[in-house]
Amino acid sequence: MPDPDTIPTNPPAAPSRESSGGFTLRDLLALTKFRLSALVIVTTLVAFWLRAGTGMDFWLLFHTILGSTLAAFGSAVFNQLMEIEPDSRMRRTADRPLPAGRISPSSAFGLGWLLSALGLIHLVHRVNAEAAALTALTLATYLFIYTPLKRQSTVNTLVGAVSGALPPLIGWVGAAGPAASGDAYIRWQLMLEPGAMYLFALLFLWQLPHFLAINWMYRDEYVRGGFVMLANDDEQGARTSKHALAWSIAMLLLMFQPVLLGLVNTWLFLPPALWLNLWLCHRALSFQKQPERASARRLFFGTLIYLPVILIVSVMSWK
Repeated sequence: MPDPDTIPTNPPAAPSRESSGGFTLRDLLALTKFRLSALVIVTTLVAFWLRAGTGMDFWLLFHTILGSTLAAFGSAVFNQLMEIEPDSRMRRTADRPLPAGRISPSSAFGLGWLLSALGLIHLVHRVNAEAAALTALTLATYLFIYTPLKRQSTVNTLVGAVSGALPPLIGWVGAAGPAASGDAYIRWQLMLEPGAMYLFALLFLWQLPHFLAINWMYRDEYVRGGFVMLANDDEQGARTSKHALAWSIAMLLLMFQPVLLGLVNTWLFLPPALWLNLWLCHRALSFQKQPERASARRLFFGTLIYLPVILIVSVMSWK
């Protein structure tokens, strides 16, 4: 997903690249972006749950989450390896273990390979080929398209949202279990099922106002790091806030898709879903009317509240 990380209250001063010493558990958690990877765990779990229904195989769920989480940790390590120099120029990322020198690039490279390989191999052998293929696609999109594109084009945000929307598909296809004899090795139709498309679209759209808000608040940092973002040079916030509102409205319209396709109980899903989306659109509209740091922060934290609540609503109303 687009990489907003967290909002530091008091960003640390940039440390020396020559610093050295032992690393801590906190450094390992930062290197694997543990909090960002938690999103992978949650969305994979919800998607698996929705597809499996009452016939859930808990061991299969465990292996699906384990494999996808290991791969997410590995991709986070490689992402930071590829961005040591820009991270060192931004106050909000300069104290990460790689630019700060607490973990060597060679150690991080070995750890990234180990985590990614273990995740993919585990999914192939303990879940199914579809989950492994989608995980490999997530890694490839995040590392070889999104990460380099951050220094070239504002399209990087959309590409990052694609990679961030793939984990629910991993959970969805994982719930199907291994292919039966006679089935195709890759059952592409699993990825095109209506429930899978709803979850993919939900995560894709959610990431955009979420990231645009923090992108605008820290636009100077992104410029300093050499990243090409929509908020660059948008001092008044008109362009960024307009896009954030448009994507929020698109998410509101998405709420009718599971209803029209009969995926949810309409009266359990639609009223709270519409209320929640209108509330988020109101925050996006406030940002658009008064593009200032306070309204951008409210939108950002609004998206943090929105996602778990809409996932709970979806689970409670799913047929």
